[in-house]
Amino acid sequence: MINGKRIAVVMPAYNAEKTLQATVGEVPELVDVCILVDDHSKDQTVDLAHRLGLLVFQHDRNYGYGRNQQTCYREALAAGADIVVMVHPDYQYTPSLVPAMAGMIASGVYDMVLGSRILGSGALKGGMPLYKYISNRFLTAFQNLFLGVKLSEYHTGFRAFSKDLLETLPLLENSDDFVFDNQMIAQAVMFGFRIGEISCPTKYFEEASSINFKRSVEYGIGVLTTTASFVAHKWHLRRIPRFDPTGRKITQNYYSALAHRP
Repeated sequence: MINGKRIAVVMPAYNAEKTLQATVGEVPELVDVCILVDDHSKDQTVDLAHRLGLLVFQHDRNYGYGRNQQTCYREALAAGADIVVMVHPDYQYTPSLVPAMAGMIASGVYDMVLGSRILGSGALKGGMPLYKYISNRFLTAFQNLFLGVKLSEYHTGFRAFSKDLLETLPLLENSDDFVFDNQMIAQAVMFGFRIGEISCPTKYFEEASSINFKRSVEYGIGVLTTTASFVAHKWHLRRIPRFDPTGRKITQNYYSALAHRP
């Protein structure tokens, strides 16, 4: 806990057996509950997660990264979390920064905190491919212009959220794919939540999750589409359920059957 607020770490997992133990080994003791949601892995991720003492949920088929996050946040809230930190179990980001990120929310200053690979000089040194770095900078500048905020990057997978944010955003309206991350930031901006950033190192290696060039292009197109829909909704050109307060939320019963305890 920090300032009396219960902290949950959630790990959206798919074939994370090789890196899970190293990731869990760096989760700080102040974390109250550590939840892993497995998206129908083909390896021994679930068995290892049980041995490591994690609270485990399994999808009955591979729904995708975005759907995995929906389950993560729903189960974290059900476990009584006030602050939820998403940590990828591929050991690309260090969980050692969880207290710092959670503390920024527990202080009441921010509602969402992003672990930025761009602040400082860690991205390229950590092995980020040059084409990903260039596209990251272009897409970030594009979104800063049209969303009216100034972030160093929108594409990190290391994030912390307040309970209020997770209960407010219509997360069930988002993609099941990787662009879910970007849509969530755009939603937070639309709903007026406060977003902070912290510099974090990152590692790129064979076992770390990283989408290929084709998927990266699809993600980039999704980012541009998300930005266009944000503008259309904000300027009242078109109603977009993703940015509307009446959109479907993870606390609604609609989603209750998509995850189960093993």
